[in-house]
Amino acid sequence: MSAHFKRPDELRRLLQTCQGYFATAGIFSLAINLLYLAGPLYMLQIYDRVISSASETTLLMLTIALVLAFMALAGLDAVRARVLTRASVRLDQKVAARVMTAIIDRSANAGGARSQLVRDLDTFRQFITGPGINAVFDLPWAPIYIAVILVLHPFLGAFALGCTCLLILMAVLNEWRVKLPLMEAGESSARNYSFTEMSLRNTEVVRAMGMTNGLLQRWRRDRDRMLERQVVASDRAATMQSLIRFLRLAMQSLILGLGAYLVIERMTTAGSMFAASILLGRTLQPVEQLVGSWRNLVSARAAFLRIRDLLSASPAQAPGLSLPRPTGRLSVEGVTFVPPRSNKPILKGVTFAIEPGEVLGIIGPSGAGKSTLSRHLVGVLLPTAGAVRIDGAEVSSWVKTSLGEHIGYLPQDIELFADTIAANISRFHEGQDQQTILAAQMAGVHEMILHLPEGYDTQVGDGGSILSGGYRQRIGLARAVFGNPSVVVLDEPSSNLDADGDAALADCVLQLKKRGTSVVIVSHRPATIGVVDKILVLRDGVAEMFGPRAEILARLTRPVPVPAVQGKAI
Repeated sequence: MSAHFKRPDELRRLLQTCQGYFATAGIFSLAINLLYLAGPLYMLQIYDRVISSASETTLLMLTIALVLAFMALAGLDAVRARVLTRASVRLDQKVAARVMTAIIDRSANAGGARSQLVRDLDTFRQFITGPGINAVFDLPWAPIYIAVILVLHPFLGAFALGCTCLLILMAVLNEWRVKLPLMEAGESSARNYSFTEMSLRNTEVVRAMGMTNGLLQRWRRDRDRMLERQVVASDRAATMQSLIRFLRLAMQSLILGLGAYLVIERMTTAGSMFAASILLGRTLQPVEQLVGSWRNLVSARAAFLRIRDLLSASPAQAPGLSLPRPTGRLSVEGVTFVPPRSNKPILKGVTFAIEPGEVLGIIGPSGAGKSTLSRHLVGVLLPTAGAVRIDGAEVSSWVKTSLGEHIGYLPQDIELFADTIAANISRFHEGQDQQTILAAQMAGVHEMILHLPEGYDTQVGDGGSILSGGYRQRIGLARAVFGNPSVVVLDEPSSNLDADGDAALADCVLQLKKRGTSVVIVSHRPATIGVVDKILVLRDGVAEMFGPRAEILARLTRPVPVPAVQGKAI
């Protein structure tokens, strides 16, 4: 058996931390279902004893006992709901952070509808507190009622057992009929949410170029498919639910007819006849409730499976030995990378190395793999073959949190978080005011921040929307150099900068070099390449040239000899 199948189900293990709540809810469910017997027993005693004996005292005592039983039932039902609510809160506390971490890891490697997975967690958590879960807890106790009916008379018990089995078969048939359309509706819904997120991130482009109508047509495609599949599933479920309700009502009436026949034949009493009808209704009620909430049950099950697959695809890292702070020696050994669901490699056997304090410039045409390589250097992507090492240790062997403390990264697409400037620069580390200011000064953005109305406490908005592109880039640079990292990777750090910004960037790189920080810069601008020590030329994922800056630039600017063409002069 492969290691994949031997690996324990992490989600189930996390759910086991809530098993005390579920066990308590199960015990309460047993007590609740036992107390439900109070009504049938009360009717049985009324018909078989009170009426025949005309005892008002017995009637009063039975009525008081019935009211007390129902009060206890209502109290236990309320407590069970509170217990399940606490279970959902504990589940969120145990699973939410782990799911969010897995989403972040998966987003770097595979992308996808990220927020849908958060909604999956909420869907599953909310099902635990919904009405459908009560039916799940009550259904296992249905044999209690069947056993009591069997005690009243074997014919009544056999009829109740047959009715229960028939309704369960109808519920299974309902699952078979609605499973496929609900699954297809869920897939279309996930695609629609993902496309919606993408569209909302690009509203400026949509409005500026008049793409709204065309985008809405594309947006409606998955949404219409989702609605069509939901309608099919809802129609089928409604039909089955109506049929099951008809069967339940008919069965409750038919058992009265069977009981009346047994009473006529003097095989049972009138009280048993009415008690059996009430007990059968209670036996069949959880099945009807389950079918009525089947859509929520299927959605919760699908959400559970998606979360389980997410956690399995991004297993939690076991605590490892924390390596000492790296000096910044960076080496890339034959790195090849083939993206998921593709056969074409983006990187092909890339090899180079730089020492602490050196600055490497990576250049090459668009699509050469420069950004992909930079993502490998900081551990966002893992190579298909080869290795990226910092101080001799593979990036994948570092504990991710400890590696992040020694890495600075400025991606090509800069995203700031909807918080203050200080929080963005400090990487959300609290109590690091001095380090935050030092990072801003190194990036040459400190004075610009002070001129804002609220300074470092200025809210940048969603994605840094209130700031210009150059401003976001310089704050991203400050975030990259925060905490004196050992390795800094800058992907097109000057794409939005003016002349002053270029000068501030060059000064920042020189300061990092003096500190002994290894710096990798992906850029085409001469002002940026002018500060590097070595250059790596990438083309079609292959390292064509690597060496000192002067040597590589000389080779790149060397004129290509043109062969002489012999012919007659005109």
